Amino acid sequence: MKMLRLLLLASLSGLRLLAEPSADFHGPMGLQLWSLNTEFGKGVPDTLDRVKAWGFAEVETAGTGSLPVAQFRAELDKRGLSAVAAHVQYEALSADVAAVIREVQALGAPVAFCAWIPHSGPFTPELATEVAARFNKWGAAFRAAGLRLGYHTHGYEFVPSATAGLTLFDDFVGALDPESIVLEMDVFWVVHAGQDPVVLLNRYPTRWVALHVKDIRKGAPTGLTTGGAPATDKVAVGAGAIDWPAVLGTAQRLGVRSYFIEDESPEPVANIPRSLGYLQHLSMQD
Repeated sequence: MKMLRLLLLASLSGLRLLAEPSADFHGPMGLQLWSLNTEFGKGVPDTLDRVKAWGFAEVETAGTGSLPVAQFRAELDKRGLSAVAAHVQYEALSADVAAVIREVQALGAPVAFCAWIPHSGPFTPELATEVAARFNKWGAAFRAAGLRLGYHTHGYEFVPSATAGLTLFDDFVGALDPESIVLEMDVFWVVHAGQDPVVLLNRYPTRWVALHVKDIRKGAPTGLTTGGAPATDKVAVGAGAIDWPAVLGTAQRLGVRSYFIEDESPEPVANIPRSLGYLQHLSMQD
């Protein structure tokens, strides 16, 4: 009943929902700004005002909207928002890794994640090997600059490996230099691909540093390695099929530092406060 009253007040009066975790969850809870990509197209300052009003202090960037990097950073600073991570493009890393490093430094982010490896057709062992070598080279450059580079799961990596019981994601991670490359789990894409996020967290207990907290619609098809899904299969956290007490409890025990709500549903502005409301009252388990 208390949660219902909170959400009702938020919808009626724009109540500021604090992005602070519950007593059981140490967080902190951040926001992946791609969630508001459409809103950024209407205006960066107003959109960042909304992020601040929801109570977020930490964000993960995915581009800088219509603003140059320095100006975007200034707008974050004005609102007390800290870019603790950034998403960067594979093509940009391939073209000029030094330029990507400078951009991440300008944002003040200590870590950057690449969330998509360009490919046509199924992900292959040959591509996994080739890309791992590139990531290791780029990761060494990031580490020399005092930063970390990471890979963000997107679902297409979970095709079966030649090793029974494993996938190409496991082969890929096995080829990555653990001193240079960290991992970010998008829980939606892991479940969409038919994988168990708790099992994966425990399989690589020292590699995960961040999670995308994103739920999947109950009854949505899983076991797919397409890396794509309808927006309607993405729902507010707590409204879907994912066992968040188990996932977040495991991540917290393993020392995962950063957690970002990412909302790619048709109604992110409405769903982000709903997700916060759920997470603020979540009892953890492990």
